[in-house]
Formats: sequence, C-alpha cells, structure tokens
Amino acid sequence: MHRKRKLTALAAVAAFSFSLALSACGGGTTAATTQPTALPSGVPTSVPTALPSLPATGGEFGPACAGIPSDPANPGSLEMMAQQPVATAAAANPQLSTLVAAIQAGELADTLNSAEAVTVFAPTNDAFAKIPKADLDKVLADKELLKKVLTYHVVAGKTAPDALAGTHKTLEGQDITVTGSGTEFKVNDTAMIVCGNIQTRNGVVYLVDGVLMPPS
Repeated sequence: MHRKRKLTALAAVAAFSFSLALSACGGGTTAATTQPTALPSGVPTSVPTALPSLPATGGEFGPACAGIPSDPANPGSLEMMAQQPVATAAAANPQLSTLVAAIQAGELADTLNSAEAVTVFAPTNDAFAKIPKADLDKVLADKELLKKVLTYHVVAGKTAPDALAGTHKTLEGQDITVTGSGTEFKVNDTAMIVCGNIQTRNGVVYLVDGVLMPPS
C-alpha cells in the first residue's frame, strides 16, 4: 500500500512538471494558432501591372480635325494617311472628295505622289461648295486652268506650323501669303486653315475652308 501511494505521488509530480514545460514553450493553443487574417487597410494588396498610357498627338490642330476618322485601321485616319503619299492619303479623307475628283481630272495624282516633299493647302468639300456650280464645272472642264488652280495650292517642301506665316512660292509659280500664329492661320486673307499639320508619307496637308484662286 505504501509503495502504491508513492507511485501515485510520483505520477502527479510528473504530470505537473510536463504542464509547466508546455507553458514555458508557448504551447497554449490560443497563443500559438492566432495569426493576422488581413493586412491593415492602408497597405496595398496588389501591384499595378502597367503604367497608365499617355495620350499621343501628332500636332494636328483646327476644328475640322474632328471629322477625321479616329479608328487607326480606317484608310482616312491620321495613322493611315501618314503611311501614304499625299494624293493617295487625300483620297481616303472624307472631307476632300471634291478635291480628289479635281486632282484626278487634272491628272495630277502621280505628280503629287511622286514629289519628294510638298505642302498642300487642301480645300475641303465645303470650300468647293462656296463656288457657284457653273463656275466650278467650267474649271473642271478646262484641264489647263484646273492644273493652274490646283498647283497654286501646293508649295515645295514640308512646311511646319511654326514656319507657316509668311510668303511661299507655289508650284503654279506665284506666291501665296499665310498670316496668323499658333493654331489660327489665314491664307491670302480669304481661306482659314481648319485642320492643320496632317502628315503624309511625302508631304504635310493643311485643310482650308476656301479655294485659292491664282491672280490672273
């Protein structure tokens, strides 16, 4: 009996010692298993995969630029016109269909497309609409007169906006005068540039709201 009580006491001491050892090692279930379930609200949970894209511009200006197709795949878009020679690019611009018909009637498309560098002051359809139909038909029917009028809208070399103001000799042989600055220019005091600095493969185009007539 005495031996049995001694074994019981030893077992109790051993159990108490094991319990103290677990406490010292942090073995409590609550302390050991508690982990943070979320980051603090001020810490970002993801990293941006790309920087925001910046708007691109080619330097075009003027209210009529809004009429140019915005879809880069459209043949009349700025992106597509920049890849084409000037007469071909004009043919894709919906605002220049009358001018393109005049260029074809005057057989000037190849001349413009093969030029090394040109600046074209291109009358829009609205510009041609200001001319009485009888007068326009007369010009279109006279190939030599038509060539004279059309080449009066073309200047050799690419003219940047900051070099527009001044006098420029046309392919017709006579001068045109551009006045203004910034994004507002007038040609021969009669035609406003309504969309400027349109790039093509071999030239730069400025849409004008009036047809320029060479001095007689």
